Amino acid sequence: MWKRNKVWLIKPPAEHPLEAKYRPLLESLVPPDPMSKLKLKRGSPREEFPSVDGNYTCMARVLDLHMYTRQFNRATESGVIFDDIIRPGLEDPGTRTGPMTVGCLAGDAQSYILFCDFFDRVIEAYHSYKVSCDVMQESDFNYDNLKGGDDFHPAYTGSCEVSVARCVEDYCFPTHCSRGERRQLLTLAKKDGRIYRGLGGVLDQFSEEFPGKLYSIDDLNQETKDKGIIMDGPPASLIKTGVGRDWPDARALWVSDDGTLAVWVNMEDHLRLVSSRNDANIQEAFATICIGLLKMEALYKKLRHPFIWKPHLGWVVSSPAEVGTGLKASVTIKLVHLVTHKRLDNILDRLRLCIEKACLHGMYKICNRQTIGFTEVELTQLVVDGVKLLIRMEKRLENNEGFDDLVPAQK
Repeated sequence: MWKRNKVWLIKPPAEHPLEAKYRPLLESLVPPDPMSKLKLKRGSPREEFPSVDGNYTCMARVLDLHMYTRQFNRATESGVIFDDIIRPGLEDPGTRTGPMTVGCLAGDAQSYILFCDFFDRVIEAYHSYKVSCDVMQESDFNYDNLKGGDDFHPAYTGSCEVSVARCVEDYCFPTHCSRGERRQLLTLAKKDGRIYRGLGGVLDQFSEEFPGKLYSIDDLNQETKDKGIIMDGPPASLIKTGVGRDWPDARALWVSDDGTLAVWVNMEDHLRLVSSRNDANIQEAFATICIGLLKMEALYKKLRHPFIWKPHLGWVVSSPAEVGTGLKASVTIKLVHLVTHKRLDNILDRLRLCIEKACLHGMYKICNRQTIGFTEVELTQLVVDGVKLLIRMEKRLENNEGFDDLVPAQK
């Protein structure tokens, strides 16, 4: 059979004069690989692989040489590399008996996309939630949908708190942002009479509806001390993660006149709204957060700097421990018998809650563990229902009765 000469099957590329002329211009339009701009003096991934022996974070559970090698030569457009992501967990490896931490922080919103293989596994390990592009995170700030939360037994409950974190589009996260970015974020929020794009600062407009005052960290003096707000220096956790750089430059706190709402600027995240109460009326605290957050979100959108949202992750913040809703709801309750019960850890796992010792003797803070896979209302409802159930169990133990019939099914 006759065969064609294979040499003639491969034609040399045709030269077009215009293409040759404009090739430098066309190549300049191709986005460069950020990693190619970094001149890092590093060895191979095997030589640079960190030691995770004795590390009890989710990062250490997920990280191996294969994972590290795949992420090694990647960098976001703002210059975040994988070693920046995992450094917090290497600085603070946790303890065997302590609470589980994620052990990593994103440097910017693109980190969750570029290093998705790593972050998705960390989120799954911490939240027991599998990230999927087919499942969209939902958000619900209709506080009227919350059932209960204002009817806890006063003899067993103390204070309550609801907080929510947000990061602003177009800015790096606190672990990686520059001084200039941090100061620009404060300018966006600051109540100082400046005009930004023809509009006053966010907190300036926010105070028209919610009267309050903005304090720099240096201003947190006797006036705020009376409200229980003291900030002598950066917390140790912020120093270890790099968030405390240049302290207290461009950090601020806004407090409402009635003391029901506070807004931290440039701390662990760009913004954190906190509503604390001396009673256990978490329903009212949650409503305060919802109303304040929706107003603030609208103001930032007006300035063309919306909060960061990814459909499969929800509200994106620096820590994968808080992606999804960024919401933490807690109630302080009195536990004497249940806290020493051997089944407590299993019960809390089933309720998707965690426990933390409070300042007062015999008081413990009950908080939602998961922040993704549920709406804001659903997470707060988990806390409300869980606290009521724990109080019922405590009462049973006080009367030397069992509570097997109260133990919830495994979720």
